[in-house]
Amino acid sequence: MAKVGIVMGSDSDMPIMAKAADILDKLGVEYEMKIISAHREPDIFFDWAKTAEERGIKVIIAGAGMAAHLPGMCAALFPMPVIGIPMHTTSLGGRDSLYSIVQMPTGIPVATVAINGGANAGILAAKILAVSEPELLEKLKAYAEEMKEQVVAKDARLQETGYKNYSK
Repeated sequence: MAKVGIVMGSDSDMPIMAKAADILDKLGVEYEMKIISAHREPDIFFDWAKTAEERGIKVIIAGAGMAAHLPGMCAALFPMPVIGIPMHTTSLGGRDSLYSIVQMPTGIPVATVAINGGANAGILAAKILAVSEPELLEKLKAYAEEMKEQVVAKDARLQETGYKNYSK
């Protein structure tokens, strides 16, 4: 049963939302992924968000660009954590999305990651679930160790080759 709902308003968001899914796959967290426009098909969106809890969803990751209403509307309808991913936009570089997601009214919080921060949204969703899932917590600790080892290896290569030859 899916524990995370990943929702986006447009397939143009897929490259970023896929990064959240990739992290959840790596950690063995089941999710469902949907393209639902809160503006173009509000009845479908409302039904999806209102029934997420009964489907077993514990966290929603919602990506949105421009006015970015999708994460806030999820938070208004879903009683558990919502993580917003502001999408980079050509007109304002994603600042419009970021401001729209973080400036929610009192009582309707949306945790927000960086612009185009799909991977961090997946990690944050897993960390939220790991509060009550010790096995997932151990997977997150192992993932953090992998990241550390990657940085150590990169530094070792830098020390061995010098900065002029590092990228060659």
